[in-house]
Amino acid sequence: MATRSSRKAAKKPAPKKAVKKAAKKTVKSAIKKTAPKTAKIAKTVATSATSVPAYLNTALSFEVRAADLVSRMTLEEKVSQMVHFAAAIERLGVPPHNWWNECLHGVGRAGVATVFPQAIALAAMWNKNLMNQVAATIATEGRAKFHQANREGRQGEQYYGLTFWTPNINIFRDPRWGRGHECYGEDPHLTGELGVAFCKGLQGDDPKYFKAISTPKHYAVHSGPEAKRHGFDAVVSQRDLRETYLPHFRQCIQEANAWSVMGAYNRTNGEACNASITLLENILRQEWGFQGYVVSDCGAICDIYKNHKLVDTPEAAAALSVKNGCDLSCDDVYLSLRKAVKDGLIDEATMDKSLHRLFYARMRLGHFDPDAMVPFASIPASKNDCKEHRDLAARAARESVVLLKNDGLLPLPRGRYGKIAVMGPNANVIRPLLGNYNGEPSKAVTLLEGITNKAVADGAAVTFFEGCHLYKHDRGRFDQAAAIARESDLIIACMGITPQLEGEEGEWEENRSGDRADITLPGVQEEFLRALHATGKPVVLVLMGGSCLAVNWADANLPAILTTWYGGEEAGTALADVLWGDYNPAGRSPVTWYKGLDQVPDFENYAMAGRTYRFFAGQPLYPFGHGLSYTNFEYANLRVTPQVAAGESATVSVDVRNTGPRDGDEVVQLYVKDVQASVPTPRLTLRGFDRVHLQAGETKTVTFVVKPSHMSCWTDDGKEMVEPGVFEVSVGGGQPGFATVQTATFEVTGETVML
Repeated sequence: MATRSSRKAAKKPAPKKAVKKAAKKTVKSAIKKTAPKTAKIAKTVATSATSVPAYLNTALSFEVRAADLVSRMTLEEKVSQMVHFAAAIERLGVPPHNWWNECLHGVGRAGVATVFPQAIALAAMWNKNLMNQVAATIATEGRAKFHQANREGRQGEQYYGLTFWTPNINIFRDPRWGRGHECYGEDPHLTGELGVAFCKGLQGDDPKYFKAISTPKHYAVHSGPEAKRHGFDAVVSQRDLRETYLPHFRQCIQEANAWSVMGAYNRTNGEACNASITLLENILRQEWGFQGYVVSDCGAICDIYKNHKLVDTPEAAAALSVKNGCDLSCDDVYLSLRKAVKDGLIDEATMDKSLHRLFYARMRLGHFDPDAMVPFASIPASKNDCKEHRDLAARAARESVVLLKNDGLLPLPRGRYGKIAVMGPNANVIRPLLGNYNGEPSKAVTLLEGITNKAVADGAAVTFFEGCHLYKHDRGRFDQAAAIARESDLIIACMGITPQLEGEEGEWEENRSGDRADITLPGVQEEFLRALHATGKPVVLVLMGGSCLAVNWADANLPAILTTWYGGEEAGTALADVLWGDYNPAGRSPVTWYKGLDQVPDFENYAMAGRTYRFFAGQPLYPFGHGLSYTNFEYANLRVTPQVAAGESATVSVDVRNTGPRDGDEVVQLYVKDVQASVPTPRLTLRGFDRVHLQAGETKTVTFVVKPSHMSCWTDDGKEMVEPGVFEVSVGGGQPGFATVQTATFEVTGETVML
């Protein structure tokens, strides 16, 4: 039972913004006081020892070196290394290190950096290879910043480190969740494949050293409501847990060797995620073989005693978390471990396990080795924000654009429209290009700028008029906007939402909760859009935002709709290339676009029934996997392994032909349905995808391997199995029922196999 003092302390926690501000101030102070330069550290150690200590002997394994270093530390020194700002230990030559670094879609909060499209937009590319390139480029810029900071004596400065708290791979199960745009959508397979590509790109492929360290988060059952996350218990069945909330985390651990994991704020089935023996020990380490370290979300250890009320004191919360597998706290609560040891709540040997994991990770980043030995230490500062990286950001932005509707208006014919009116609250602003957890671009191309550059080159004149506020009701400019529109040949309306209306708890003054109460277009924008349509001029609706918008009226009345999401620093360039047909769009939506919240279950209900395309039986506005092209594709000659034994893989191949007039990409999607399962299963599940480029008239064969895990189902108690029976496969440019697909079946024979 909570004591009176702990109940009194159980107030709503400070928003993460406040935690960040306080932490940054503390870190700056600590760096100034304690951070010795690398050269000084090396000299201190060399002169204070008769021989090179084992932890600095590069001939030894990192495991041996880490164990040796930890064995030399006092209790106080050990405790100082288990919070996100790890202070220098001068007597041992340990430099300071700040574990808190961000790179959701570019190095974040560390000044100028290339800003790629937000995570949801990267997911809309449906391109694993490009995702890997983006992550590798981000790691390059992270390395450039890290080494430059070290050369300038700024070791341990927050956001200039190499342990990145990315990617966010939570399942975007409900469109109201404000942080959904940080994720890769609603599907575990898409999320897992893209998460693996990102983690691999970030960590690099050197056999000895990490380029950077990736941190899939927030483990594990976490997707709102934001306002309740510090005390909320996400209750899920074992089937939903294993079938939806965990597979992509397992992929990132087992396939990408992600070396860090961040826990979630909430509880899952009663256990605080950062102190869950089930999640951290039984599943993560024992089942999946995870060897890396676990870090808490910021302030989450404090939540364990203040809000979840699982224990009464900071010492008890810290001890519980470390004993159950959380190695590092993003706050100062772990500083109470010194008292926890003295009070008998935890012993040093248990802490040493966490410290070994932490220092092993730092050693694999090269923190204790000469730069000459570390292959990434020579990356120069000039690689940050370079033209090559800007070009990659532009490519990613183009590939992420999703053409939702087109009645033939697009692409815009050259010379057809001499006067173009660009309107709407998102046309000429930089903020919605950047999403959140972002860096600062040296140059950002707004939608207006991109359109203007392209239109002027085509001989057209562009008039810009905002016309309405993002969300405040003000019709005062409608008449003027309509007058401008009537004098134009074409209207491009740039609307939607921005991070002012969706985001993390406490992130924006306009919406303190971060979540959306509604998924429709803000009312004033809907009215403005209707006024523009009433002029009789053709309207192209360009949406920005991090999730679905119920633009039902627009879909019924406008000829063309597309979304750029939060498209990064080159969003305007990408949009213009798509509008004029210099780039053939091929993005696909990683989320279902619902017609309204009446199609979605209660926000706090974590059961998957009725959620996402896998369990939603209704008619969406636009389905998961949807996206149009300026050319046409046909599928033929579907070949499927007719029969496999349970536990074996099947092969699926199909021929894809570009039958239209333009070169373009097609996103080939494979869906699998278990027709005869003895337990409840999804209505269908994505099990493969491939983005392929086809010239006009060209045919390519695309092949998928359906693994045993792609055929598995889950028992009531969360056991994975492959049963004998019939499986249906559908291959095409979208979901069966919403796109033309090729369909076939194969049979699994033999006895049930437990995986």
